[in-house]
Amino acid sequence: MSEAGAPQRQLPYSVRFEWGLDGARAVVPHADLAVVVDVLSFTTCVSVAVDRGAAVFPYPMRDAAASEFAAHHHAALAGPRGGEGLSLSPASLRHAPHLERVVLPSPNGSTLSHELANSARQVVAVCLRNAAATADWVHANLPDDAVIAVIAAGEKWTNGSLRPALEDELGAGAFIAGLAGSGRRNFSPEAGSAAAAFDAAEPNLASVMRGCSSGRELIDGGFIEDVAIAAELDGSTMVALLMDGSFQGIRPTD
Repeated sequence: MSEAGAPQRQLPYSVRFEWGLDGARAVVPHADLAVVVDVLSFTTCVSVAVDRGAAVFPYPMRDAAASEFAAHHHAALAGPRGGEGLSLSPASLRHAPHLERVVLPSPNGSTLSHELANSARQVVAVCLRNAAATADWVHANLPDDAVIAVIAAGEKWTNGSLRPALEDELGAGAFIAGLAGSGRRNFSPEAGSAAAAFDAAEPNLASVMRGCSSGRELIDGGFIEDVAIAAELDGSTMVALLMDGSFQGIRPTD
């Protein structure tokens, strides 16, 4: 694939929106902040965990290397959803008796975060729960002309190609709408469209989350609580900032 040119990088807009790893590689370079959105379920898991004071280490795959990575960081390694203990399930993290340091592999949001940890200036994990808090943090800490690259992780089709996921567009849109509410301007059309999608869905957000493809898939699999937690709009006042390799919670005024 050829290197992204100015149009694909969404120059000269300050607030940009793209999909997946290739989209991140186009719009994140030289940005002041990269925003990862994977509502069902990585970034919602991160939000739930940092609310409890835990640190979340992103990692692409749950394999032998992930086990070594977790041991190196003295962290628990999350298992598959539906298994015993911690997993890529917000409910498992909310109900865990103890939660301090966890490696949370996933093929979408965690993979994206792991790569951006080595290339982006700053990285935050955003979902519907913490979109407003993160927008408030941006308003308090970044200048009006800061370049913000918002990346919806999306899902994967069975052939490995990207499947744009409505819940990620809505999570990104909630954050972008928060930026607009704080007076920030110069959005790309892609970013503006994501905010408009959120504005349209907000009055029936819980129903939309249950009815979208990813929500229905989780509900059919017995994980209705995960969808309900993901739909907790503005349920958290903590920002999930990537620091020293893990997402950690900070207040918007920090």
